[in-house]
Parts: sequence; C-alpha cells; structure tokens
Amino acid sequence: MDHLKTIKKRKLTDKSLPNALTQVPEFVQESKMYQSLLEMERKLDWTMTRKRVEVQDALSRSPTTTRTLRVFLSHTVSGQSWQVGDTESEPLPNQRSRDRVIPRKFSTFIKRMVVELDRDPSLYPDGNILEWPRAQGVQPALDGFTIRRTGDQPTRIRVIIHLEQNPEQYKINPELGNVLAIKEESQIGVIQTLWNYIKINGLQDKVDRRRIKADDHLRPIFGADSVVFQQLPELINRYLTPADPVILHYTINPMVPPPERPQAWDIEVKMEDTSLKNRMVVTVQATKDSMQDLSKLDDEISLLTQSLHNAHTKRIFLQSFAEDPAKFIQNWLESQSRDLESVLESGPSEGATIRAEELRRSDFFRLPWVEEAVAIQEGMRLSSKQ
Repeated sequence: MDHLKTIKKRKLTDKSLPNALTQVPEFVQESKMYQSLLEMERKLDWTMTRKRVEVQDALSRSPTTTRTLRVFLSHTVSGQSWQVGDTESEPLPNQRSRDRVIPRKFSTFIKRMVVELDRDPSLYPDGNILEWPRAQGVQPALDGFTIRRTGDQPTRIRVIIHLEQNPEQYKINPELGNVLAIKEESQIGVIQTLWNYIKINGLQDKVDRRRIKADDHLRPIFGADSVVFQQLPELINRYLTPADPVILHYTINPMVPPPERPQAWDIEVKMEDTSLKNRMVVTVQATKDSMQDLSKLDDEISLLTQSLHNAHTKRIFLQSFAEDPAKFIQNWLESQSRDLESVLESGPSEGATIRAEELRRSDFFRLPWVEEAVAIQEGMRLSSKQ
C-alpha cells in the first residue's frame, strides 16, 4: 500500500517531446515552436530564481535609506513685566499635528540627548544640564520634550543630540578618510568603498584573489605590503570612532515675546527603508502564490507531453502493423514469447531463449521490449518485498 501511495504522489516532470516525433514532417514547425518555448521558460525560471534570491538577501540585510528629520525648538514665558495679566501663555501648537501621521516618534531617532543652559549656577541652582538617555527596557516613544525653568535673563541653550541610525554611522579617521574621500559612513559602507578602491586600482592579487596588495596610500593603513581580505574589517575598525553628535543652538529672551513660529533644523538620518521592505515582502508573497498556479500548469503540460509519448508509441505500433500485418504479428508474438520466458525464467529452455549473438549487440537492449520487461521485473520484486 505504501508503494501505491508513493506512485500516486509522484509527479510527472518530463516536458520534452519524443525525438522521433520532432522529426515527423507534419510536426516539425510545431515542435520547433514548443522547443523554443521550453528554452524561454528555462531562461525565465533562472532569472526569476536569481531575482527572488536577491530580494530575500536584501530583506535579510534590512534595506536602508536616508531621511530628513526636522527638529523644532520653541519656548513660552510667563510672569514677565511686558505680559498683560498673570495668566500663563499657552504653548505653541505642534505644527506637525496638522501633517499626516508620522510613522516614528522623535525619541526613537535619538540614543541620548543633552540640553545645556548657559546660566550662572549660583543664581539658578535648579539645574543647567539636562540629559535624556534611552532606557534599556520598554519605554514609550515621545514626539517631544518640555523643559521648565525659572529666570528672567536672556539664556543661550545648546542641544546635543546623539542620533540612533541604522546602520550605525562612524566618523572616519582622516588617514583613511582622505584615501577613500569619505568622512562619515557605516562599517559596511567603508568596506564597500575600500573594496571599490581596490578594484579600481587593481590591487587584488592575480594569483591569490584573497590577497590585497597595498599601494603607497594603503601601506600605512595596512602596516604591510599585503593583507588577506578577511583582515579588512579588523583594520578598518581601527580608524572608526563614534559619529559626532548634532548640536543645535537656541536663545531664549524672556524680555520680548517669543517668535510666532518655532525654529526648525533639518538633520539627515540613516534608517530602515520600511516602504521598500514592505514592497519586497509583497513581491515575495505574490511570487509564492503564483508559484502554485505555475506548478499546476506544469503538471498539465507534463500530462499532455506524456499523452504525446503514448500516442506516438501507439502510432508506431499501428503504422508497423499497417505496413505488413502478417510479419508484424509474427515478430510481435516471438518477441513477447521470448520476453515472457526471459522475465519469468520459465519455458522449454528455462529462460535461455535469447540467442548469444543478440546479447552481444547493444541495440538489442534498446528495443521497446526492454522497458516493459524492466517494469514487470520491478513489479515482481516489489511484490515479493511486500
């Protein structure tokens, strides 16, 4: 029973036409068209497989992009002599509230932020340095920060922002940065830039492709005349330092009304390209769905091809019979009798009905009876096992 289940689950995969059928004059043109379609299908399958692998590789590496982070700074004052009444001024509305909903909050773009107030500590002991470090655990995302301090004198403020970027950006030592013409980049970006420099200048050893030769610019960096490719990340890490933070300068003057509009700064941030990633995920998912449809079509083509094989075999059988019925029946009976005795090892000669001169000829084993004999023998062997 298990063998029968295996036979039922087996799929036909052969979609090629019989060679003899392709040589029949009536089907030459159609056979050529079908062969060209098979060749085109193979090329398309190869291209689609390569593209699918590239998309899956890109998904594993998390595609990145550069976006602009706009930071707003504003202030309000209360209890000043120029203000009418004692009511506290309402804070300015967030201009972004009228915009579309942003996908990420401001706090998710920063690892650490420090606000420094340029004030005399003896006059204002309530703290002139404020720091917001990102906690390790779960922390709610914030779209802004509010700082309250007392005072009536103009104050200069410095906001220091350490960005959270993906991939992590590093400041490149001038010794390496001047060679590669870059000042800030990710570790992978530096390696790719260095690899491009190596290929452009032909520094890869022609015999051992893993070895990189150093020119006059790279020799001080490598510290040798040549290194292997696996050493490049370690060598590059020596010239990478944390990226400089973004510093914003702002001034508060309580003696005059605050500006109607907040000041804004645009900061470039490296981040994961979620839109591209979502499109690639949709593409991969659509490919999986379409593959099921293609598999069904392949099964239908294989069944039709098998039908052509069977029809071609019947055509040859009937054509041979039509040419000389008597001779065909005589040869067929002799062949079937000899094959049956050989397979079952029975008969007058106990299966030794095959002539010795026929066994010495290779074309004897290419006759149609061979396939049938093998099928009968395999059936008997499997039956004996069960």
